[in-house]
Amino acid sequence: MRRAIFFKAFSGRAVDREPNRALGHFSVTVAGCLLLTACRTVGLPAPPITITTATVPVVETPEVVEALGAGRAVPGSIPTPVSETRGLWVVRSTLVHPDSVRAMVARAADAGFNTLLVQVRGRGDAYYSGGIEPRADGIQGGPTFDPLALTVREAHARGIEVHAWMNVHLISSASVISSEPTHLVNERPELLAVPRELAGELYDVDPASPRYVERLVEHALANRGQIEGLYSSPSAPEIKELVFSVATDLVERYEIDGIHLDYVRYPRGDFDYSRGATDRFRTWIEERITDDRRAEFTVARERGPFALVEAFPDAWADFRRNQITDLVERIYVGVKRKRPETLVSAAVFPDARESFVHLSQDWEGWLRKGIVDVVAPMAYNPSDGLFDEAISKAAGVVGPKRVWAGVGVYLTSYEGTLSKIEIAKRLGVRGFMLFSYDWSVAYGAADGGQPFLERVGRGSEALRD
Repeated sequence: MRRAIFFKAFSGRAVDREPNRALGHFSVTVAGCLLLTACRTVGLPAPPITITTATVPVVETPEVVEALGAGRAVPGSIPTPVSETRGLWVVRSTLVHPDSVRAMVARAADAGFNTLLVQVRGRGDAYYSGGIEPRADGIQGGPTFDPLALTVREAHARGIEVHAWMNVHLISSASVISSEPTHLVNERPELLAVPRELAGELYDVDPASPRYVERLVEHALANRGQIEGLYSSPSAPEIKELVFSVATDLVERYEIDGIHLDYVRYPRGDFDYSRGATDRFRTWIEERITDDRRAEFTVARERGPFALVEAFPDAWADFRRNQITDLVERIYVGVKRKRPETLVSAAVFPDARESFVHLSQDWEGWLRKGIVDVVAPMAYNPSDGLFDEAISKAAGVVGPKRVWAGVGVYLTSYEGTLSKIEIAKRLGVRGFMLFSYDWSVAYGAADGGQPFLERVGRGSEALRD
């Protein structure tokens, strides 16, 4: 989930245990690389994943064992929905072993947090059991270990909400491609997003040819400061159906409290020029073209596959935004039909205009339309003033109770984190999210080696209320 704010020195967020990558500067000066739902390089060393153990009492009654096996919470332990969210983004590297899951929940509870966003779909894979997509390679707890089920059980027993965090369109890093044959990159490469730079070269290349994915990987690696990896094509019906099915499957099989959407956007403004996407645009605009532009449309259509995009840039922008919004709405409606009380949230870039124009992420429109319950602007910046400005603007769209303030703790100090939590409280938003749990327990130790997470928990009045 890396994220960032564009203008005014907002910078990206380090979400994963891989180098953070900046999203790019677009056609304007972006002082902090686009990284909200996907961010930029932060220059922190990636430590080895440490399995932290914690003594957590577990009552293994027959009901508990049955609930865990079915992916449900412990009977009677589902928490009352929180009125003020005190949350943590939890990256998938913490979900690889039962001990690290138990330790994570125990440490979050001890520090005063009441909500966990756990990354169960990281790169087109599943950090849970029986998923539609392949089980994640990094899970170390054996074939019977279900990271999400254990998280739900442990968290609900402590009155903590669990939201399933899904990376929507970022489906692979460029440096490590899954060897699983059923992974999207290997099974359906024609459903990958293509940058304009490669569009002409790849238009007539068979996606089944190794060269197709190789060129996308080469491009991503060459632009690693701006692109986080390989993305799926947002306009492909198969992709929409897949992501929708993953979200509704999670709600059906687990007593989760929410679905959290990340990377629900295009990687940059110069994607997606895949053959499938441009073909779909041609069909889309042909149904909407006005009579006074019919001749222009006919001429452009005959000039080549990308001429329509160039001739009708506004329609192309509308088409791209519609693809993202359509998926968000489908997921919202599907989740609410399965379980109405489940919260649907999205991690978004804090500058709504830049998000709308360059990433096709119309999160203000989603709020006004009522197809997300909450947005989490990733206002990752050391400046309290810029943080206050970003969260205030988001709160002004449809009201503060539809906003979680996203705090990038890796980009600020201990004191800065506490002050931003207080700003969120003063603004009256629904709560705050710290990015991330993983950084907070791996970095930031000070004063006797006390980890950042515990220091914040003990220092923040909001977490001690």
